[in-house]
Amino acid sequence: MPAPEFFVTPGYGPALRSALHYSQAVRIGDRVETSGQGGWGPAWESVGEVAFPEALEDEIARAFDNVERTLAEAGATWRDVVAVDSYHVPDGADSIGEAHNRAMAEQFRRRMGDRAPIWTQLGVAALGAPGMRVEIRVTALTGRDA
Repeated sequence: MPAPEFFVTPGYGPALRSALHYSQAVRIGDRVETSGQGGWGPAWESVGEVAFPEALEDEIARAFDNVERTLAEAGATWRDVVAVDSYHVPDGADSIGEAHNRAMAEQFRRRMGDRAPIWTQLGVAALGAPGMRVEIRVTALTGRDA
């Protein structure tokens, strides 16, 4: 089995690696796993000072952008993604909310075309940073070893 290779996304990755001691992705052979990616901007100096877009749709689009950047570091793309886990701070007590579902599905179609990955969507009380409403992690298979 190939050895794991860890990746840190340029921009925010080094700050997160330093402050919280984790990597943004790992590649083992042709399999790439990402850590949860939020809708933060491409860089920040302090983990405690991250800001998120006001519009939920913009935050979700940014999270997809960050997944894309992280996949690229590890040699993968959205077209390689086979599984998505998304974590959402719900709009209401009984569901995650139609706005979340609509924005997620729109991004899936935009980034993966006809490919429809498996998807697990979870509602959570809070995420890793104040004001954060969505976090996305993926599994990708590139069809090539290392």
